[in-house]
Amino acid sequence: MNQTPAPNRCRIVLIASPHVPESRVRAALSGGDVASLILDAGGLDEAAFQAFAEQVVPAAQAAGVAVVIAGDSRIAGRVHADGLHVEAGKDELADAIERHQARMMVGAGGAKTRDDALELGEERPDYIFFGRFGYDTKPEPHARNLALGAWWSEMIEIPCIVMAGADLASAEAVAATGAEFVALSAAVFSEGVDPAAAVAEANALLDRTAPRFGA
Repeated sequence: MNQTPAPNRCRIVLIASPHVPESRVRAALSGGDVASLILDAGGLDEAAFQAFAEQVVPAAQAAGVAVVIAGDSRIAGRVHADGLHVEAGKDELADAIERHQARMMVGAGGAKTRDDALELGEERPDYIFFGRFGYDTKPEPHARNLALGAWWSEMIEIPCIVMAGADLASAEAVAATGAEFVALSAAVFSEGVDPAAAVAEANALLDRTAPRFGA
């Protein structure tokens, strides 16, 4: 169950796809503080993705976790998600914000450079995401994502999420950038990992090492 109030430091965002059994997502949510959960189709078709979301969204929301649907506004609406994640250029992001931001958060991904990020930021998304779903295959975070997260956190008020690596310890490097959120996926949902224990361990690590905001 999530802590109340939310900790004043970098918080966890989980990323899951239908390749992760719904029971493992529920287990992860029981492990401690989780700010939000981004659901990605993982290459599966619309029907499979929606069926997965229909199982996960109510459980996550009941645990106090906001759920964001990646890339499909129709599914986001059908399952009453809290947000929409858009991996696209400025025009498509602007359109999504105009259509949907009044009723759900709209976040932006896909920025690979500072110029990309600033262009997306001009549309005022609710957050910007540095990293790519499914690419957290190495123990450490991608150096470019860490650099972008550190620069963005220092310069821009819009919150950012930075993708961690496959090792839980990589959450510490993300928190050190000043990012508001660290995204965990493989570190929590890989085969052989106990999702609840992984989330608990990640929160303990952040409690010990993450900078406090406003300190």
